[in-house]
Amino acid sequence: MIKIVKCVPNISNGKNPEVYNAVANSIKKIKGVKLLHVHPGFSANRTVITFVGTPTAVVDAAFELIKTAKELIDMTSQDGIHSRMGAADVCPLVPLSGVSMYECAQLARKLGKKVGEELGVWVYLYEFAAAKPEFKNLTFVRKGQYEHLKERIGRPEWKPDFGPEKLDEKFGAVAIGARKVLLAYNINVENRQNLSVVKEIARNIRESGRVIKNTNGTKKRIPGIFKSVKADAWIIPEYNHAQITMNLTDVEVTPVHLVYDEVVKQCEARGVKVTGSELIGLIPLKVLHDAGEYSFKKKGISGDFSDDELIAEAVDFLGLDKFEKFDPHERILENKILDYN
Repeated sequence: MIKIVKCVPNISNGKNPEVYNAVANSIKKIKGVKLLHVHPGFSANRTVITFVGTPTAVVDAAFELIKTAKELIDMTSQDGIHSRMGAADVCPLVPLSGVSMYECAQLARKLGKKVGEELGVWVYLYEFAAAKPEFKNLTFVRKGQYEHLKERIGRPEWKPDFGPEKLDEKFGAVAIGARKVLLAYNINVENRQNLSVVKEIARNIRESGRVIKNTNGTKKRIPGIFKSVKADAWIIPEYNHAQITMNLTDVEVTPVHLVYDEVVKQCEARGVKVTGSELIGLIPLKVLHDAGEYSFKKKGISGDFSDDELIAEAVDFLGLDKFEKFDPHERILENKILDYN
């Protein structure tokens, strides 16, 4: 079995095609990797890049990508609505074929060491590669974002896993890790004035829920509905919509169709309309299969459905084609790696 690792770097530029395409294309100088997808977001000012390859090649390509991001992106003048702390903000490695999560974690540590030592920037290891329990959660690692990195200098609890004592202010810091397949997924809600509504719904559905004050002044956390879901809300000016933005960190625990259905119900209960959803990057075929089967079952339709029928039903149910065409060949992970060798 051929060993295949997926790498999904997120860089802090989604507004300048010359920059984000140059960063993405930098991996092409490494033999044994294949660039699958480049997904820029203008308001987020962030681009999600997806590529696959053999373990060693992926490490080499990821290093080239981070190096190029360091050369082309200046965090001292960067802004956007997405949380971020570095020019190359996160760089996760995901086992796809013939590679264990343990091996991916070792690869992430190898990459982190190389980036810290050779590029002279701060590197934090997260998820399955984390050296500290508190750094396992990416949200914690990115706490305070780029603007508060200086406050970490000289504080042992915030010492990066690799890199110098001095902060490279132009670059910031990068989180490198190993993780399961993650879906970056957004649900669009009509009218940007509905931001307060979608913020409330985001708190309802995300695993971390919300913090409330008891009558005695103490604080208590109320968990949300879904495990393995991180969620927040923002405005997307180019859509003139409010949007619930999510990371589904384990789709086997919480599938996308259940999240979408719940958000629709909560919006309807508040007199607000969902206008579809948006996938960032690539999606595994099984996720669409499951969503298609769920939608057919809701309609009371049974049968032996083909791949194309399930995909079409899932795209319609989730509204994945409301703002841009959803091309299964370009957006389904398995389709993109079929010709990898």
